[in-house]
Amino acid sequence: MKSTRPIVYGCLAAALAVGPLAAAEKVTRPAPTPADWAALAKLPDLTGVWEMAMGGPPRAAARGATPPAGGPPPDPAFGARLPRAGRGRAPQPSLTPEYAAKAKAEGAKPGGESQTANCLPPGLPEIMSQPYPMEFLLTPGQVTIVIEAYSQVRHIYTDGRALPADPDPTFYGTSVGHWEGDTLVAESVGFENIPRGVSFPYSGKMKVVERFRLADPDTMSIETTIVDPEALTQPFSMGARTLKRHRNWTIAEYVCEENNRNFVDSKGDAGINLANPEASPK
Repeated sequence: MKSTRPIVYGCLAAALAVGPLAAAEKVTRPAPTPADWAALAKLPDLTGVWEMAMGGPPRAAARGATPPAGGPPPDPAFGARLPRAGRGRAPQPSLTPEYAAKAKAEGAKPGGESQTANCLPPGLPEIMSQPYPMEFLLTPGQVTIVIEAYSQVRHIYTDGRALPADPDPTFYGTSVGHWEGDTLVAESVGFENIPRGVSFPYSGKMKVVERFRLADPDTMSIETTIVDPEALTQPFSMGARTLKRHRNWTIAEYVCEENNRNFVDSKGDAGINLANPEASPK
């Protein structure tokens, strides 16, 4: 499904005149009952403010040793960086012939600038690896993630709904989750074709699968896997990240345009104006 964003922008005034815009996917959710809240209290406690653990991996991994059994190797483009010396080659996606050709063609082009230089947020899954805190809120039928970077909000619906068959493409897609024991499994589909921290070209059928699990009361691991039947011959693991909970933190305001000195030129390249940002542009 093509994005309806330009249509929405063009028809916003008319739509407001006749009523609110209809949601693309309508799901009726009854009011939560005491039993729903009681069931929620039995789930792993993911609530609170978390921050991606910084610093390198264990020294054995830095020397190029095999990661511990049961844990996927970290992707150097996603989460913690490994020292290059002795690290070996990072895991690579297995692309279909069509998308391998696309990747080769894109690799031959001059490097472009990230849209984040112009205050547009990165998409999923990259937004989940920003070096800023994020707050998890659990309510019956939903997990809400408030991300300090770019003041973004994600919704993971755990009310039993199915993934949409024809979602409107967005930065973060539509996320539906379920619990497998102590692990929250979130599946997201419907992605706008924008830079999103994925190191290969992807199709409109891409699905991002995230597994959230507590390693201890204040440590969460998130494993991210990409599934794309058109671009990949098999699922591609982007590795695992570790988040630490800060029980005395709150989310701060993040307004990217405030004091913004970046601009994008006619070629789409980012630049920076070091002059007083309050002054009129020359």
